[in-house]
Parts: sequence; structure tokens; C-alpha cells
Amino acid sequence: MGFMLRVRLASFFAGAAAAAAGGGYFLYKDYKLAHDSTALKVKGLYDHVDAHYKALDKRLAALEAQKCAESSPVVDAPSD
Repeated sequence: MGFMLRVRLASFFAGAAAAAAGGGYFLYKDYKLAHDSTALKVKGLYDHVDAHYKALDKRLAALEAQKCAESSPVVDAPSD
């Protein structure tokens, strides 16, 4: 009787270990898939924001150049 109990317990723990290993593998794959998806979305958002930043920087440089051109007109010397 004791032998059968030992065999059943060993089988139970072997099955539990196999199920835990399989479940851990599937959870890891699910985690990696979610991580890659999130990383791709963040990269897309970063590229979008970076493009807007560069466009605003160009507009700012153009406005500053325009402001410098308007603020320093050519001054003619008065002719006496």
C-alpha cells in the first residue's frame, strides 16, 4: 500500500512540474509578445513626436531669421 502511495505522489509531482514548466513557457511567450507590441507602439510614437519637433524647430528658425531681417533695416546716412 505504501508503494502505491509513493508512486502516485511521484506521478502527481511530475505532472505538476511538467504543467508548471509548460505554463511558464506560455506565459513567457505571451510576455515577450506583449513587450514587443508595446515597444513597437512606443517607437512609432517617438518617431511621430520627433518629426513634429523637427518641423517646429524649422519653423522657429525661419521665424527668427525673419525677425532678424525685419529688426535690422539698412540705415542710410543723411546727406547734408
